[in-house]
Amino acid sequence: MIVGYILALLAALASGSGSVLESIGVRRAGAFGGTALDLVHLRRQWIYFLGIGVDLVGFACAAAALQRLPLFLVQSVLAFSVGVTAAITAFMGTRLAAAGWVALGVGAVGLALLGLSAQPGPAKVLPSEWRWVLPAMALVVGAIAWYFRRFDRPWAAQVLGFATGVGFSMVGVSARTLELPSSGWAVLAEPAVWGMILNGLAAAVAFALALQKGGATAVNAIMFTTNTALSSVIGLVFLDDRVRDGFTAFTVAGLILAMSGAIVTAHYASQAKEPSGSERDSARR
Repeated sequence: MIVGYILALLAALASGSGSVLESIGVRRAGAFGGTALDLVHLRRQWIYFLGIGVDLVGFACAAAALQRLPLFLVQSVLAFSVGVTAAITAFMGTRLAAAGWVALGVGAVGLALLGLSAQPGPAKVLPSEWRWVLPAMALVVGAIAWYFRRFDRPWAAQVLGFATGVGFSMVGVSARTLELPSSGWAVLAEPAVWGMILNGLAAAVAFALALQKGGATAVNAIMFTTNTALSSVIGLVFLDDRVRDGFTAFTVAGLILAMSGAIVTAHYASQAKEPSGSERDSARR
């Protein structure tokens, strides 16, 4: 159980750090605010691919944590990576209001309550016909990304962030229900494996498009709110994720505090301003 908590925290740190690196790469490539074709310029941005690599490390940690802990806990910890993103950008020079730091603390309290209330254990095995729904959801995420890529409006980033959250939610459900076969080649016939691969790719594309139209923290807030809420419902209703006896109120309060903390943090981070050149010079002196 302790190993599961450590893996979930490492996943949140990696995800938040990776988002910052990818956002820097998008802006350096001149793709921010541009068209989908401008993403081609990312091939020259090593920092963007470093961010993807860090994200992959986070994904591996999250997948391992999901084998031990329920979805509502792991996905809530991952949602708190928006706080990691905000903290990193703050230390890079972007000012975060005091209320933003308070929101980070509120989210941390929510995660502590979830940690106390979660009952570790494996997930319920899905019926075979439902297991193939997971990789098929990548088509839905891809369709949303393809359609809304053409709109240069703030709400387009929100829709793409939502699509990213759905995609990563399916990745989490797939990882939670994964049963590795004894034969190596049999992995290719495992729906959960394809669910992780296809939804992960579709979500990555949707996330890159979202970063073109909005800031990393704001996009992360929508993405992880969608991810956490959808994953929690699926886990509790269909996968037999459990709460400790007498800790239901802790779970409800924890989810509310963790998600609201992430959203409020994102709100203040999106309004944060970088220091002026003179301020940076005085800071150096």
